[in-house]
Amino acid sequence: MPRPRWLIFSLLVGLFASMLLVNGLVKGDFAEDGATASTAETDEVPATALTGGPIIQTDGTTTSTVSVPDRQIVLTFDDGPDPRYTPEIVKVLAEYDVPATFFMIGSAISRYPDVVRQVSDAGHEIGIHTFTHPDLSDKNERRRSLEMQETQLALAGATGETSVIFRPPYSSTVAALDNANWGVIRDMGERGYLTIVNDLDSRDWEEDATMADIATAVTPADGAGAVLLFHDGGGDRSRTASALATVIPDLKKAGYTFTTLAAVAGLATVNPVATADKMFLGTAIDGAVQIATTVATFFSWLLLAFGVLTIARLLVMLVLGRRHARRNRRGGRRRAGGNRQPAGWGPPYGAPVTVVVPAYNEKECIADTVRSLTASTHPIRIIVVDDGSTDGTAEIAEQLGLPNVTVIWQPNSGKPAALNTGIAAADTEVVVMMDGDTVFEPDTVRLLVQPFADPRVGAVAGNAKIANRSGMIALWQHIEYVVGFSIDRRAHDVMGCMTTVPGAIGAFRTSTLRQVNGLSDDTLAEDTDLTIAIIRAGWRVVYEERARAWTEAPTTVSQLWRQRYRWCYGTMQAMWKHRRALVERGPGGRSGRLGLLNLTLFQTLMPLLSPLIDVFLIYGLLFLDPLVTAAVWLAVLSTQVIATGYAFRLDQESLRPIWRVPLQQFVYRQMMYLVLIQSTLAALGGIRLGWQKLHRVGGLGALLGSRAGR
Repeated sequence: MPRPRWLIFSLLVGLFASMLLVNGLVKGDFAEDGATASTAETDEVPATALTGGPIIQTDGTTTSTVSVPDRQIVLTFDDGPDPRYTPEIVKVLAEYDVPATFFMIGSAISRYPDVVRQVSDAGHEIGIHTFTHPDLSDKNERRRSLEMQETQLALAGATGETSVIFRPPYSSTVAALDNANWGVIRDMGERGYLTIVNDLDSRDWEEDATMADIATAVTPADGAGAVLLFHDGGGDRSRTASALATVIPDLKKAGYTFTTLAAVAGLATVNPVATADKMFLGTAIDGAVQIATTVATFFSWLLLAFGVLTIARLLVMLVLGRRHARRNRRGGRRRAGGNRQPAGWGPPYGAPVTVVVPAYNEKECIADTVRSLTASTHPIRIIVVDDGSTDGTAEIAEQLGLPNVTVIWQPNSGKPAALNTGIAAADTEVVVMMDGDTVFEPDTVRLLVQPFADPRVGAVAGNAKIANRSGMIALWQHIEYVVGFSIDRRAHDVMGCMTTVPGAIGAFRTSTLRQVNGLSDDTLAEDTDLTIAIIRAGWRVVYEERARAWTEAPTTVSQLWRQRYRWCYGTMQAMWKHRRALVERGPGGRSGRLGLLNLTLFQTLMPLLSPLIDVFLIYGLLFLDPLVTAAVWLAVLSTQVIATGYAFRLDQESLRPIWRVPLQQFVYRQMMYLVLIQSTLAALGGIRLGWQKLHRVGGLGALLGSRAGR
């Protein structure tokens, strides 16, 4: 792929990861504020602070505090805004004509600027409670600056104002001051902030606190004035508004009035107008957070929907695969319309067939391929079509001197042309197609052609197997092949929507091939293109799992990449070519519609989201509950392992390779979705690929013999 395409992809993934990072920062969980007592050293805390009022001013050298006058109350609310609770609290405050101060978290300000404006427009004060609610006592200077600056910008973007008052997260009363949190207060004082702690905590954050408990907690003793602490965010605050509706009138009856921090501190305002540059930057930050939150929420629901679809599809495919296996073991299939065909497909199909072998530079494999065919238990004629090989492939096939083998030479024209040449030379009712790097078992052709006893069958897909199973890459492909054939193709057979008869092993009625004009070079996936054309023409395409072919899989990353790139790109071409099947009527339209929808949804769109799944996994480990995230991932992985084991059992394969399935999730799966992304970008860019030749090792005959002897 041209580098600019990878650059665009990297930028998109990076942008998405950045949005998740922003979303994680603004939505990250934090511990609730609560009453604490000083348990550390206090020798650095001025005595005036330890014994003074809740409004603290310091420049690092001198310290003064202000207490709320007797019979006066300052209501304060921490950890908001929260659209579930803040508006209700503002409504209660308006009902009783009471002012309040809201110490807001910057990330929540960016998420809910409308709620912040509602608070400001109601005349209430707004203070700073940091951007992400960390314990600032163990944070360095840079982190503290960022927490304050980002919150100020978020507030400026939401209301056009800033704030000069600050409340440290996890703060309590002056009695809880110690050297650690005093360092934070001193630092903020040097920055020009008034630090506000509280006198009385409503304890509305306690799960078992009753309305009576809250009312008692916020009633000052002996008519003293107080800064009261409530919460409008950071947890379940559904009781706070109701508690205020009781506390406020009770305090008023007791002779208390309600005031503001500005009035107590002797300030004109605690929310001066922001400068134009801060408002601009703040608006940009709030907008970025809104976009990040929206995108993260959208993709969360999208991935959830696709996850449900994936599990549902897997269950359906397993059920249908099981039905296919049981049906075949009983030796009976059903014709279209539901009538039982007692003896399998009907009378045994014994007519001779033609096997067409297209070959291009297959000197390592062609001898094994042809020899395996001559051992067939079914009468066949073998046609090897050499497509302009330069390595002596045709000479090797001729020099074998085997009976019923015809070698046709033609200039290099591509695989579809080679297959069409072989089809044109065939004089039998059925043509079997295979690859030049594949070997058949003796009974493969006989089993493969039996479904043609049913006149409705136009094509039959066989069971392709990986012969060279040494090495992790080859074993991963082995697992993929078994699942793909043992589950997917069985289910597609039952549903009547087979979209690919594999090029390695497939049989076709000659009249069907003529009806669809043979193979086309319009796509690189000529097998998928041909199969969809056949089902659109109204023919049945079925799967015969007992007809096995053994093929050599790529053993290096580069070889595998080239092969899958061609497959993915060609499949997309075929999907686009046959897009009208989505609206066609009749049995062919129904089958084509099911097949195309399956290719589009489960083999293209959903795999394209795989990079986002990986990013979300990291996001969950960093910003959500890592144990829950890991548990969900392990549950999905366990489901995949179980499904893979079931597929291996249906195909009577050894279960030993299954332990490699978890490793697939960290290497092989990423490779496959990157190939798909590359194919998608190439398709969108209109790039046309040629038929790429893979390097072959050969020796499939010996491999097949060794497996037969086990």
